[in-house]
Amino acid sequence: MTAAVEVVDVARRFGAVQALDGVTLKVEAGEFFGLLGPNGAGKTTLISILAGLTRMDRGSARVLGHDVATDYRAARRALGVVPQELVFDPFFTVRETLRLQSGYFGLRGNDDWIDEVLHELDLTSKADANMRSLSGGMKRRVLVGQALVHKPPVIVLDEPTAGVDVELRQSLWGFIRKLNRAGHTIILTTHYLEEAESLCGRIAMLKGGRVVALDTTRNLLARFAGLTVRLVAAGVPAAWRARVLREENGVRYVGLSTYAELERLLADLRVEGIRIDELALAETDLEQVFLRIMSGRDEPDPDRPGPLVPEAAPAP
Repeated sequence: MTAAVEVVDVARRFGAVQALDGVTLKVEAGEFFGLLGPNGAGKTTLISILAGLTRMDRGSARVLGHDVATDYRAARRALGVVPQELVFDPFFTVRETLRLQSGYFGLRGNDDWIDEVLHELDLTSKADANMRSLSGGMKRRVLVGQALVHKPPVIVLDEPTAGVDVELRQSLWGFIRKLNRAGHTIILTTHYLEEAESLCGRIAMLKGGRVVALDTTRNLLARFAGLTVRLVAAGVPAAWRARVLREENGVRYVGLSTYAELERLLADLRVEGIRIDELALAETDLEQVFLRIMSGRDEPDPDRPGPLVPEAAPAP
C-alpha cells in the first residue's frame, strides 16, 4: 500500500539555522500520527515542505506517492493543512470563505459538504457572519473547515487547538476521529501532549531538525515506564538532582524507575533534613517521556521492571 506521507533525508536551511537536517519518516495510510517537538524543532518547516510552501535543500517528500516538487498538483490535492497562524480574508463570510477555498481545487456545487463541515464544526449559526466578527476560536474552526472542503485523504493539523476552549477541543476531536475512522490519515502537531497520547497511534519527535524518537505511543510509554514524583520542598538531595525532569514555580518533577526508588528518595530527604511541603505520585505519561527525550535522558534503565503504565488503547 502506498504510504500517506513519505519523507526521505529532507534538509532545509534558513541562513545560519539548519531547520531540518536529514529527516526520514513514513506515515501509513489511515494512521493517526503525532509529530512532536519543542519550538524551533522543524515541525512547521516540514509541514510547509509537504504543502509546497517551502522548498527542501535536499531529499524527497511524497504525499500518497505524489512527489511534492515534480507532481505538485496531485500532492496538493491529496493534502489538507490547518495552519498554526490565524490567516483569513476579512472581506468574506464564513460560507463564502469555504466556497472560495473549494474553487481553488476546481470544485463547484460543493455546498452539501460545506454544510456538513459547518455543522460538525458548530459553525452553522455563523455561516453568514463576516470573518472579522468571529472570535479567535471561531476563526480557527474556519481554518479547519478550509482544510477539509476538498475532502483530502491526508489532513495535517498544526496546533489546531492552540488558544481554543475545552468545548471546541472536544467537538473538533470528535469530528477528526470520525474522519480518521472513515479512512483519512491524520498528522497532528500539538503542545498538548495529553491529546497526542490519547489520539495518536504512532509518534515522531523532532529536536534540532532531526528525528530523535519514532515509535508507537505504547512503546514510547513502555520504554520509560516508571513513576514521576511532584515534589514541593526546599530542595532535592544531591544524589537526585540529575533525576529532576523539570522545575517550575518551585515544583520539581523527579523521575523514578521503581517504587523502591521512592523509598530511597524519601530516606535521602530525611537524612539531608529537607522538609517536604507537598508530594504527589503519578505514572509516567507522554509529557514525561517527551521531557526525557528532549533533555537527552533517553536511555532505558536495565534494572527497571516491566511497564507500570496500563495497556494503551487502540488508535482511534
